Amino acid sequence: MRLVGTAEPRVVVPKIVAPGSPGGVEVASATHVPVLVTDDLVMFPGMMAPLVVQRERDKSAIDEALVKFRVVLACARMPGAQDVETPGPEHIYKFGTICQVLKKIAVPDGSQRVLLQGNARTRVVRWLQSDPYILAETEAVSQDEDPEEDSEFAALVRHVLSQFERVVELSDIPQEAYITALNVGAAGKLGDVIAANTNLPVSARQLVLETTDSKERLQTVAEMVAGELAVLELRDKLRTETRGEMERAQRQYYLRQQLEAIRKELGEANEQEQEIGDLRQAIEQSAMPEPAQKQADRELQRLSRMTPASAEYSVARTWLDWLIRFPWAKSTEDRIELAHARTVLDDDHYDLEKIKERILEYLAVMTLNPGQQGPILCFVGPPGVGKTSLGMSIARALGRRFVRMSLGGMRDEAEIRGHRRTYIGALPGRIVQGMCQAESHNPVFMLDEVDKIGMDFRGDPASALLEVLDPAQNKAFRDLYLDVDVDLSKVMFITTGNVLDTIPPALQDRMEVLRLSGYTLREKVQIAVRHLVPRQLKAHGLPAGSLKFRRNGIEEIIAGYTREAGVRNLERELASVCRKRARQYVEGATDPVAVEPSAVDGFLGHRRYRPDVVERHKTPGVVAGLAYTATGGDVLFVEAALIRGASGLTLTGSLGDVMKESARAALTCIRNRADRLGVDPALLSDSEVHIHVPSGAVPKDGPSAGVTMAVALASLLSGRPARHDVAMTGEITLQGRILQIGGLKEKVLAGVRAGVHTIIMPRDNLPDLDDVPAEARKRARFVPIDTLDEAIDAALTPAPRRRTGKKQ
Repeated sequence: MRLVGTAEPRVVVPKIVAPGSPGGVEVASATHVPVLVTDDLVMFPGMMAPLVVQRERDKSAIDEALVKFRVVLACARMPGAQDVETPGPEHIYKFGTICQVLKKIAVPDGSQRVLLQGNARTRVVRWLQSDPYILAETEAVSQDEDPEEDSEFAALVRHVLSQFERVVELSDIPQEAYITALNVGAAGKLGDVIAANTNLPVSARQLVLETTDSKERLQTVAEMVAGELAVLELRDKLRTETRGEMERAQRQYYLRQQLEAIRKELGEANEQEQEIGDLRQAIEQSAMPEPAQKQADRELQRLSRMTPASAEYSVARTWLDWLIRFPWAKSTEDRIELAHARTVLDDDHYDLEKIKERILEYLAVMTLNPGQQGPILCFVGPPGVGKTSLGMSIARALGRRFVRMSLGGMRDEAEIRGHRRTYIGALPGRIVQGMCQAESHNPVFMLDEVDKIGMDFRGDPASALLEVLDPAQNKAFRDLYLDVDVDLSKVMFITTGNVLDTIPPALQDRMEVLRLSGYTLREKVQIAVRHLVPRQLKAHGLPAGSLKFRRNGIEEIIAGYTREAGVRNLERELASVCRKRARQYVEGATDPVAVEPSAVDGFLGHRRYRPDVVERHKTPGVVAGLAYTATGGDVLFVEAALIRGASGLTLTGSLGDVMKESARAALTCIRNRADRLGVDPALLSDSEVHIHVPSGAVPKDGPSAGVTMAVALASLLSGRPARHDVAMTGEITLQGRILQIGGLKEKVLAGVRAGVHTIIMPRDNLPDLDDVPAEARKRARFVPIDTLDEAIDAALTPAPRRRTGKKQ
């Protein structure tokens, strides 16, 4: 229930009445008085005001007042408690005005209309009760007397009256309020009259009420009225200027209408004039900066002198359309609430805790310093882990528009900066086009696949992005087509990529890289249950309960039909199951169906992927290695063979230069350890070594396969097969030392997905295990190594078989 004033928002003109005078009412003395809470109104002594009472507690106070002394204590509500539905003693001021209830009228809607007259300032000593109405013990505040007449006080009274007169002139306060102020006999009451009739906040009026000294009260009112007068004079100035602009615009419009009528009479009117007028109006409404507007006006003047049939006319018209369409002053209001952002991120993405924490930190900085432009975030990770959808979630959490621009395969610098207007078919760059598409100058702008930008004779798009992503330069980004400066500083840029190696260092320096790794089996199951399955069931229109995915059925689909770091292929397989079930349902099979491991092959056919670590490890010379590719981690098998009667080293499998060098280093290490491995050196001298990495159509490069190649050679020459559940990674030196590698988390996840139980890794990478999910750490045993000999002992079976150069 609320207590509100009358329909007239301004306080009514007080009627100053002294107790005992004609028209005044004597008030019986009382120390226990019911309290009436006023929301946006401060009652002053001598003030008469009608109120509408709606709260039950306030109705009870009015009824109690009418039964006993016909007085209530009117206390204003504190500004910080405006949202409290039923304010209590802690929500109101302890200084109010004793008011007499002159009249009460009950209204059919349940509320009451009362007429109050303020009598005396009163202070609350203590609160006695809160229900059914607030009751307070009060003490009267001594009535102030006018100070002795002096020139300073007289000047203050005249100054306040002149200020109030000016306020009445500039506002909608009735003239009677000023007349009442002139006729106030006691100067001590003048401050009450002016404060009651001036548009001051509740806290300011309360301060006037609590000031008992007449001179001090009048000085306080003078300061407050001066501030209000400054606001009113500024409003009046703006209104006058606006009126002058409107009159000038109306005069121009009238003259144009007359000119158009004259042209119609002469038969010279045409559609071009209307088009020029529409363009001029659109330019004025676009709120573009002054330099851009000057250029637009100049081009519009040229356009008005052209014939629409000329080719240059369409070029100029298209340029003006793009300039007007750009969102110069359009923006969306940010909704920076960390709790809301956290909820959005959790609803859209499972896990990714470190990424979410960094995003929340970014938003927290925006909250504390809205004008500061944060770093450019760059999400790097394999396909299907949620990089693009993270950008969409950030936009949704902020309440901003989202624009996605794919950079994959871009080779023309003009795609970023635009083409000059001298070229046929010229257009703005895709940055400006994206801003126009968003219709906002502060969208979330995602630059997707930044690692796949090309470069040729048409320029280097990556270098053009340097200006776009540099906060010190993008405040005045110049598109070659528009040929005016546009402000990109309010745009939140986010980039994505699969690998960092192909991103130029200068571009990397402008971005903060956040790595997203692949998902574990448990994480994929949770993502499928929470996001993928409900989305696919809805997309295929399946009724509720017609198809149920069991958890073990989802695990079978993940293990047997997908092999990826993300969940993109998993969603495709789930969609395939939903399509087959939709057909069955339409054909009449409406009984509920559960997707269990035994039923998966009926939907998806024979299992595509089987654990092949065991089969490939039966032969000496075959070793499993862990690799980090653009699509995440993967298990690569290195195969080694000897060809008798030749010499040298042959490498196949589409290997890069770095990987070839690792193979040569591995062969050198094995030759130096021939005696230790029990290998006849003549065997290596009379044979050609062939190292092959299957999946030859896929390019492979990097130094981390060095230890795998060396162990494969050791397995081949010693006749010791590798253990069936072991995979390894590490860079090797000529002395046989194992060096640190990158991408350990992705490699471990790939090994766990393939059924590897033991992972051999460089000892220097032990701190990186903290980033590996606990589930993966539990499913694998990690063997840290420093030398090649440790890797050979841990990877190969203990039963050696000596090889010699003799034929067997």
